[in-house]
Amino acid sequence: MKTVNKIMVAIDFSDYSLPAAKFASDLAKDVSASLLLTNVLNQRDIDMMNKVALRVPEFSVKKYVDQYLVDRKERLEELVNKINIGNLEIEVIVCTGVPYKALLKEIEDKKPDLLIMGTKGRSNLVDMIVGSCAQKMFRRCPIPLLSIREQQSEK
Repeated sequence: MKTVNKIMVAIDFSDYSLPAAKFASDLAKDVSASLLLTNVLNQRDIDMMNKVALRVPEFSVKKYVDQYLVDRKERLEELVNKINIGNLEIEVIVCTGVPYKALLKEIEDKKPDLLIMGTKGRSNLVDMIVGSCAQKMFRRCPIPLLSIREQQSEK
C-alpha cells in the first residue's frame, strides 16, 4: 500500500465541506501527512459576471474575481483554524475554472496521494444522489478518492 504523505480536500463551503475537512485533518494527523485545502471559483460564475459586465459597464469582472479569491482564502483560513489542532502542515489554494478540471490540474501540479471531498456540492439539488463534480472526479481522479457524507442524526 502506498504511503499517504499529502491529502487534498476539495472545499466548496457546502454542508459537506467541514466534515470532509475535519476527517481529512484527523487522518492527516494519524498518518503524519500534510493537507491541501482547495477551493475553485467556477468558470460558469465568471462567464455570468462577464454577461453582467456587458450590461453594466461600471461592473468590473476582474475586481469581482480578485475579491472572490481574497474572500475564499480568508474563509479557508477560518476553516483551517477550526480543524487544525497541533502542528499539521496545511496549504490553501483558491483557483478558477471548471471545478473538476481545476481539481485534476491541482492533483497533477501538487501530487497529493489522496483526495477527500463531499458527496454533494453547493447546488445540493434534491434529485442528485452524488454531486456532478464528485461524479466526474470519481470517473477521472488519478489518485484514490474518498467521499464524505454529512452525518445523519440518530433517530
